[in-house]
This record gives sequence, structure tokens and C-alpha cells, in this order.
Amino acid sequence: MSNFRQGRYSWMIKPISYAIDLTIIQSVALFCLFPQNSFLKFIFIGSFGWIATAMISKFYEVYRYSSVVRVFQLLVRQSLFFALFIFAYSGFYPVYEINPLQNFEYLGTCFIFIFIFKYTIFFLLKRYRAYFKGNIRRTIILGTNKQAKDVARFFEDTPESGFINTKLVTVQKTKSINLEELFKYIEKEKVDEIYCSLSEISPRDVKAITKFADNNLKIVKFIPQENTILNKDLKRDFYGLAPVLEFRSIPLDDSYNLAFKRIFDIIFSVFVIFFIMSWLTPLLAILIKLESSGPVFFTQKRNGYSYQSFNCIKFRSMILNDKADIIQVSKADERITKIGKIMRQTSMDELPQFLNVLLGDMSVVGPRPHMLSHTEMYARKVDKFMVRHFVKPGITGLAQVSGFRGEIETDKDIIGRVKFDIYYIENWSLFLDLKIIIKTIIKAIKGDEKAY
Repeated sequence: MSNFRQGRYSWMIKPISYAIDLTIIQSVALFCLFPQNSFLKFIFIGSFGWIATAMISKFYEVYRYSSVVRVFQLLVRQSLFFALFIFAYSGFYPVYEINPLQNFEYLGTCFIFIFIFKYTIFFLLKRYRAYFKGNIRRTIILGTNKQAKDVARFFEDTPESGFINTKLVTVQKTKSINLEELFKYIEKEKVDEIYCSLSEISPRDVKAITKFADNNLKIVKFIPQENTILNKDLKRDFYGLAPVLEFRSIPLDDSYNLAFKRIFDIIFSVFVIFFIMSWLTPLLAILIKLESSGPVFFTQKRNGYSYQSFNCIKFRSMILNDKADIIQVSKADERITKIGKIMRQTSMDELPQFLNVLLGDMSVVGPRPHMLSHTEMYARKVDKFMVRHFVKPGITGLAQVSGFRGEIETDKDIIGRVKFDIYYIENWSLFLDLKIIIKTIIKAIKGDEKAY
């Protein structure tokens, strides 16, 4: 099992681009549209219009394999959509007396600056990948048909796309691949993405490769045959002229969703820290200290996003013992203190983890993190367990509000937890997060038979 999934910072490009583009459209508006009028209303309405039209035009859907032509098409499309919005805005607010000439001047100035910025970032990133070998993804291609070779040629001819292909593997559909040797090679060469030629690899091997990828935080993509009719659940991209399919879609890989979730996490955690923990922490600290000696807070190493470890913070609910990092809490556990039992039943012991959320180690909602020793054990024992580490762990999660909280007594418990966690990862929405939070609060008030 690989130690961690390669860290990626590409998600930061989209929020930064948004911020700069919004700054441009507001700054230009100040000089072109509102030299004598207040433009406070335009700050909000104009920003909303830009974001809405950008989502419709997919203006920020630029990837490492996107071409110069693709970027130009996006610029043209976004300019048309935003122009329609600006003219509509002028019609709705005639009080500002913005004439068509001003609109054309404003739109032209905006898109000159945005055009320059967009292509500057685009080419700087390509140079960064090509010459400094930054933001690189290591790949392996299983197959040698025309489509597979086209993908390999794309990687070789466009180093600025940021792919380094380590190997082109010859396979025969009638003969199984030496999977053990292949997996050792992938781990040794620290391969990030596995490309499978569907016309050359047997379904049995595809299943085994996908299983390995899920359990080792690798990405699997498929190279289809020509004229393949695609399943609507498959995402198709083009690397040059070569089509590539991706099976698993993770909503939180999208920068929009990631930004929304992070903003929500910060707002929610700040609210809890200031309005609940600020007065509850001193009270619990006194009760914890009165009942047993030791620190108020208990920290424990847990595995988080990309399998990297972090210090998970909780209110101490047990007496000091040397087995806290090894043995899971069980029902009627003698290590649990009286105040600890109350805290665990009401989930108050988890409140300090909002500090973890604020620090960026955790999210309010997500798969619950496990002790390091348990993660290693379950990763070997439970299929697709490592998929949970494609997103940040949470204080609460879908598995916890669905009856899979607390002690893992049988294999059924951990398998059920993994199934719910994977469902959450593949079907995330802000509405689902809110639903889980509400269910968590209700269970904390009513009590949960597995909360001990």
C-alpha cells in the first residue's frame, strides 16, 4: 500500500483566477461605468453575474491538457454571456444612465485585461511543468494499440501538460497481466495515474487494477476503442485527439465545490468555537480535572486527506492509559470517566475538532478518521477502504448518522461504514452536508445507542 496520494495544488488556480477576474471587472467598472455614481450595488450584482455566466460558459474549466484554442473559445463564450448580462443590467437600472458606448468600452477593457491574465497564467503553468517539472503527474499506459500510442505521444510531445509516462506496457487480452509485478512497479515508480486500453485488457484485469487503485489512492483512466458508445456515467476528455475516460467522479475534486465546502466549514467552525466552545470549554475543563488527573485535551494521530497524518483533538474522556492509541473504546469500558461518558453520549468530546476544521486538517462532514494502527489493519482487510482518503475526514459523517458509529465489533460494521463513506464521496452536495449535520444534532440530543 502506498503511503499517500500525491499532493496537488491545482485546485488553488481556479479560486485565484476568480478573485483576479472579479477585481478586474469591478475596477474597470469604477472608471468606465460609474465615474460619478455609487457602484456598491454593482459590486454584488456584477460579481453574481460574472460567477453565474462563468459557470454556464464553463470559463474556468481549463485543465493541464487543454489547448490554446480551447482557452480562446472559452474567452469568446464568456465575453458573449457577460456582455448580455451587462446590457440587461443597464436596462434594469436606467437611473445610472449607462449608454451602449460605455458598455462596449467597459466590456472591451475588461476582456483585454482578462485575456492577458488568462493566457499569462496558462503559459506560465505550461512553462512551469515543462522546464521546472512542477505539478507533475506520473503515468503508466497499459496497452499498445493506436489509441494508447496516441495518448503516449501526447504525453511525450507536450511536456507542458505535466505528464511523465513511465512505461508503455504491451498486453494481450487473451492472456492475464502479471498484476503482482505491475503493482510493484507502480508503487516503486510512484505512478499517479493508470491508463488502461479497454480493447486490450480483459474485464477481470480491469477490475483488479481498479481495486488496486482504489486501495492505493491512484487514479484509473480508460482509453476507449474508436467509435465507442459511452456510458453516461463516464467522463470523457481529449488529450490532443485521443479520447480518455474516467470512471469515478468526485464532486470535491471540483474547485467550485471545494471552495464552497471550505467556506462553509470555516463559517460553521468559527460559530461553534465562539458561541459554544468559548463558554463550554472552561466548564468541561473543571469537571474533567476534578474527576481525574491529566490534560483537558487528548490528541491522537489520525489519517486524513491523501493518507497524511494529523493530530486529532478531543476533550479527554478517559483516564490516562497507555492503550488509548491501540485499543478501541468498547461498551462499559472501564477507562471512560463519568463526565467522559456524558461527553461521549452527547458528542461533546468531539467539539475541539472544530479547531482541526479551522486549521484545514478536517471538515465538518466527511468520513470519520481512524487511529493509525486501525487504518493499516482495515486497509489490508476491507476492499476500497482507502477511497475514504480522497477527501478530508469529518467530525461527523453519513456512516455515523446511518447506524455505523462507534465501536467496530464485526466486519459488517466496517464494511457498512466504508460503503456509506464512498457514497458520500461520490454524491457530495452542500445539501447532503446540512442533512447530516441536522441528523447529528438530533442524535446528540436524543442519544445514540452506539455512542459510548
